[in-house]
Amino acid sequence: MSRYTGSIHKKSRRLGFSLLENDSEFSKGKKRKSAPGQHGANMRKLSGYGEQLQEKQKMAYLYGLNDRQFRRLFKIAQSMKGPLTLNLFIVLESRLDNMIFRMGFAPTRRSARQIVNHGHVLVNGKKCNIPSKIVELNDEISIAEASKKLKVVEDGEKNTKFNFVNVDYKTKKGSYIRFPNRDELPADINEAYVVEWYKRLV
Repeated sequence: MSRYTGSIHKKSRRLGFSLLENDSEFSKGKKRKSAPGQHGANMRKLSGYGEQLQEKQKMAYLYGLNDRQFRRLFKIAQSMKGPLTLNLFIVLESRLDNMIFRMGFAPTRRSARQIVNHGHVLVNGKKCNIPSKIVELNDEISIAEASKKLKVVEDGEKNTKFNFVNVDYKTKKGSYIRFPNRDELPADINEAYVVEWYKRLV
């Protein structure tokens, strides 16, 4: 599976899951009870394999990963102490592009990846253009001085607060102060199914 670059709204409606985490993809805030299209209501219930695949797709599309990247991150999660299900989420949340999104320096993860790719981000004072970089606890993440007035940076969800990051929006700096708890992360994903999927492959 390559990284999805199509319409986020279309993919969200098909999965019945907000990839932007704010339900803005659904008209009047209502999620579909069935897949889109004239035959959506008549689709059969998913098998166990199908449920695992769907949850894996949700997580992959949410964090903007292709299958090769996902397998690499799963191996990292396996090497960590503690529950593998939570560790997988922690590794995904620790990517630099996700940190930029969580800190409110970009409105979406896709735009966060572009900001990093174009050299607008510093990690501990040094320019980093690798969106997949795993950020360590207490690392400082900042927007380069010349990039602070970029519209995409100013359009970030600055009113969104996550207690596992500390952010100063005036200086466009933030730090990763602790690992997230499960209840701070998207609830509509069954990560146990994702773990079972990749245990067969890795």
